[in-house]
Amino acid sequence: MEPNFFDGAETYEPEKDWRRVSMAGSEKFSFEWFEKPPGHSSPMHDHENEQVCLVLQGELTIHTEDDRITLNEYDSVWLDSWEAHRVENTGHNRAVGIDVFAPGRSFDFWLNKEDE
Repeated sequence: MEPNFFDGAETYEPEKDWRRVSMAGSEKFSFEWFEKPPGHSSPMHDHENEQVCLVLQGELTIHTEDDRITLNEYDSVWLDSWEAHRVENTGHNRAVGIDVFAPGRSFDFWLNKEDE
């Protein structure tokens, strides 16, 4: 067993009110808790990891190159490896969710993108 307490977990906050917290995981899968302010969108991106995005609070619209879907509380979406996407808070309140990645990843994904 390897606990990971939220208050002490690794945090990544690239922009004001857009925060990600690394939760339990391994090289096979990882969980990230996140929050986004109203109107915020991640950039269009892709990655080797399959991803499940679960909305815990608020509203998120997931955009792909071919489609978009709006998710509300407790809705989820699966994204395939290398499927380009962006996640936008299209609601009027803070959105909170959990991303699950397989294989697991670290915040290096975002940190290395900033260096490009």
